[in-house]
Amino acid sequence: MNVSEFLEKNFLHFNARETLSAAKSYREFVATENGGKMMVTLAGAMSTGELGISLAEMIRQGKVHAITCTAANLEEDIFNLVAHDEYRIIEDWRALSVEDEVKLRDEGFNRVTDTCIPETVMRHIESKLLVMWQAAAEKKEMRMPAQFMFDLLDDEDLVQHYQIPRENSWLAAAKDAGIPVFVPGLEDSTLGNIYAARVYEGKVANHQAIASGTMQMEKLIHWYSETSKHSPIGFFQVGGGIAGDFPICVVPLMIQDLKLDIPLWAYFCQISDAVTSFGGYSGAVPNEKITWCKLEPEAPKFMVQSDASIVAPLVFAYVLEW
Repeated sequence: MNVSEFLEKNFLHFNARETLSAAKSYREFVATENGGKMMVTLAGAMSTGELGISLAEMIRQGKVHAITCTAANLEEDIFNLVAHDEYRIIEDWRALSVEDEVKLRDEGFNRVTDTCIPETVMRHIESKLLVMWQAAAEKKEMRMPAQFMFDLLDDEDLVQHYQIPRENSWLAAAKDAGIPVFVPGLEDSTLGNIYAARVYEGKVANHQAIASGTMQMEKLIHWYSETSKHSPIGFFQVGGGIAGDFPICVVPLMIQDLKLDIPLWAYFCQISDAVTSFGGYSGAVPNEKITWCKLEPEAPKFMVQSDASIVAPLVFAYVLEW
């Protein structure tokens, strides 16, 4: 049987049933040419977890219409594209000692659970971005963070360094499809830190090369306003944090701060391991979003409390009818 048949036969209860219900509803929501549009948000280390293998195909097949991600997911998609074979997988990562961690550090690796990213790829990408940053800062262009990465994908010199198929890069798929990619909180990333360091030492003229969070929110207002004129918009949240909280707030912003008559998000699903009772955004159940003018009361609502690296590819596979 294929993946969809497997889910329909076996995912009947608990988190499994919620996963299948969310996937069925997602498939129906974007089913027709004039159907719903979907914002997908990426927190955690989904790019390093190679979610691009399934997410890129979702984008290509018109099942994803906008992305909001942490800056780490933005950069790590490119890192994986050009240095995948240089990554080191640690099979027994739970058994690593402090000494093992020090050895990895001294060998130039940065560990994300079982996957170690080489420092060399960060410096390779930095060398190319630095030229772009310098030019944009001189002109005070304030470009979207993703635009710099899209320009990297146009760099013919970088193509020779690809170590996975380009079709496994969700960022390349987003560029090709022309969908927007919003990246709040750039400073909380390797390249954001590097950018600040280069401004500090004077190699980049100022902080005005990269669009701020508020500037990106303004662009998100325009996207939501135009898109919602023609289609309902859904929200598929992988993880929590700023990647989810930033874009979902565009609706109450437009209603409460701009006094606009705008439709609320019309579908919601979150995959999270956060605990509801801790009072954090990431653990909040979907109904809580109704009180914040974020979510239509009648909207399909799902919360799968599980591992996003397992659940998200299964949902995507079902939506793609694999």
